[in-house]
Amino acid sequence: MNKFSLKSIYIPLFLLLLILIIGIVGFVTIEHYSFIDAFFMTIITMSTVGFGILHPLSITGKIFTVFLILFSFGIFAYVASEIARYIISGKLQDYVKTHNKYKKIRKLNNHVIICGYDRNGKQVVNELLKYKENFVIIEKNEQIINDLQKNSHHLFLEGDASEDEILIKAKIKTAKALITTLPNDATNLFIVLSARQLNKKLTIISRASNESSFSKLKQAGATNVIMPDLIGGKRMAKLILKPDIIKFLEQIQRVKGDNVKIHEISCDKLSPGFINKSIKELNVRNASGANIIGLKTEKGEYVLNPEPTYKLSSQYKIFTLGTLSEIEKFKSILSNEYTG
Repeated sequence: MNKFSLKSIYIPLFLLLLILIIGIVGFVTIEHYSFIDAFFMTIITMSTVGFGILHPLSITGKIFTVFLILFSFGIFAYVASEIARYIISGKLQDYVKTHNKYKKIRKLNNHVIICGYDRNGKQVVNELLKYKENFVIIEKNEQIINDLQKNSHHLFLEGDASEDEILIKAKIKTAKALITTLPNDATNLFIVLSARQLNKKLTIISRASNESSFSKLKQAGATNVIMPDLIGGKRMAKLILKPDIIKFLEQIQRVKGDNVKIHEISCDKLSPGFINKSIKELNVRNASGANIIGLKTEKGEYVLNPEPTYKLSSQYKIFTLGTLSEIEKFKSILSNEYTG
């Protein structure tokens, strides 16, 4: 696998510097030139420009100059060939792309870190792209890394996500969430432990293959633990028991543009005038067109289809059903910015 670095031309550049140092030291030692004269003499000798010598050379100085010319010519040819090979092979372009990638990663803030770009990881990426969320992928499989380099514009890092160094490079301290989709529960456990230590406020979603790992991952700091096999089994059963409900909910999630969707809205910017006021007093349905279909309290309790008399709090989260324009209008009402 190609490594994105300039190491392949470090050696020829080092040899070029070495011959320059040898030339300066040689002219100072043999001909007693000053440093500036020795530097000038070395440069014109290496470049073979033919400006002529500054002072008559001794026999030893002439022999040294001949060998300096021969070695310089060989090293120049080697340097030129290595640089040409580096450019032609595409390594320079790869290095520039990688440099730009790291530059973008260093600027990330309030983003999502995805550990693993397997089947589940790709599904996560596709969903985040729909909502235009910033994310960075951490992957250590060489084949997957090669595919990302060739066929993707996603930001990614090569390495082990359970290592603090990689997580720090992924800007975990400024991230809002981490999702680990790896098939090995033990690896996911280490990632969750490392992530939670580095960012106490981080939302961490972990995959689990075995039910015995569920409690361990929660204790390690996972906010939520997902078992794909369990979810898949439940979904298949519900498609038999309640097929239209499942398909209806899936349809809501799939719609694009300004069509009706379910949205989650935080009340942290709730206008002081609405605190401890009821949903009825908010008059959100008539003012915005959006419907409140559920709430999450500060204790983590969920209230489905809350009564109009239910009072609001700045620590609540509200689940609404409406178009994007209706939701934006609803948000402005919550912050008391709506003037319609």
